[in-house]
Amino acid sequence: MNKAKKFVISQIKVREAFYRVKASRGFAGIDRQSVEEFEQDLEGNLYKLWNRMSSGTYFPPAIKCVEIPKASGGIRKLGVPTVADRVAQTVVKLYLEPEVEPKFHKDSYGYESGNPSALDALATAKRRCFERDWVIVLDLRAFFDELDHKLVMEKLKEHTDCQWILLYVQRWLLAPMQQEDGQLVGRDRGSPKASVISPLLSNIVLHHVFDSWMATTFPSVPFTRYADDALVYCETKKQAEYVKDAIQRRLSAHMLRVTETKTKIVYCKDTKRAGSSEHEQFDFLGYTFRPRLVKTADDRFMVGFTPAMSAEAGKKIREEMRSWRLNMRSDKSLDELAREVNPKVQGWINYYGRFHKSAMRPSLEKLNDHLVKWAMRKYKRFHRSPRRAEEWLAEMAKTKPELFAHWRFGVK
Repeated sequence: MNKAKKFVISQIKVREAFYRVKASRGFAGIDRQSVEEFEQDLEGNLYKLWNRMSSGTYFPPAIKCVEIPKASGGIRKLGVPTVADRVAQTVVKLYLEPEVEPKFHKDSYGYESGNPSALDALATAKRRCFERDWVIVLDLRAFFDELDHKLVMEKLKEHTDCQWILLYVQRWLLAPMQQEDGQLVGRDRGSPKASVISPLLSNIVLHHVFDSWMATTFPSVPFTRYADDALVYCETKKQAEYVKDAIQRRLSAHMLRVTETKTKIVYCKDTKRAGSSEHEQFDFLGYTFRPRLVKTADDRFMVGFTPAMSAEAGKKIREEMRSWRLNMRSDKSLDELAREVNPKVQGWINYYGRFHKSAMRPSLEKLNDHLVKWAMRKYKRFHRSPRRAEEWLAEMAKTKPELFAHWRFGVK
């Protein structure tokens, strides 16, 4: 059957792509079809998709525009493909990823499954901030929105000459975006951040524009890049200023810009580095790096330039806890509440508890406050007595210390 088609695409890959899409969940696209609805006629839908992709007649539908408020204010626009289109993009990713991933720089983190995680990037950043006195913090301005299509295709062709991959990537880049009022808007730049293929395409671009260029131009200057955020470590402020200017010129030459308010040179102040500078802290991947009191292996205290959960990350956690409205869930038992919230809470602990875990404590203590309000609403004997509700929960934490993830963490 493949011999009769213009392009040879494995039906097995198409099926694998669907199950990856199913595992990642996500929003419905402009057709409002969910993964569950797509799966109701799985064989028919997958065959139709494979048939069109193999014959070169697959044209991606418009991308649904979803507006999400930014924590810093303003609106972030995400482009959400349909389920079928996400499957199609995943097919291309399954073919392309093994070809390009081995070529990525060892200090490029976070885009693809084979790369180290954000925690690995943070561990590297912590170590290099100890080794170097100055850090250039780079934040690319609207990176996914401003990607030049010609640049994307030019760099992609350096990795593959597969015609159907190039064909469909070009079509995805040009697919229009449907606004909330139904209006279709054409796109001449950018790659939707919520699409499956965008992270891989973006990493290919940054591999050439930033990673490889840094390794060649400044081989003695290490960096850590996670998606479109990067840290560059320098020995002196003069070196940092020179490298920062060179990076900005390099990015501008490829129609990329940095966010001026977030891009800065930071002094890694600690016990041994007692100088001062305008900037002595920065945020990276939900952590704040700054001078703070730390305990050494021999039980001494010193000032180290170390990461801990950022204030912004703590704010987001507390906002999400409030959105659960646990005080209104009096129909649930304590055990049922624990089963519902533990996966999320344990995820926070696993991530933000890796470095300077005590910084998490104030946010996790808020969960106990919500549980007190839940107990006051559920049990009549606690209606007017938060103190008695607290005492009851404290007793539950003693008798069932493993019940809640944050109790296991020590926040009781």
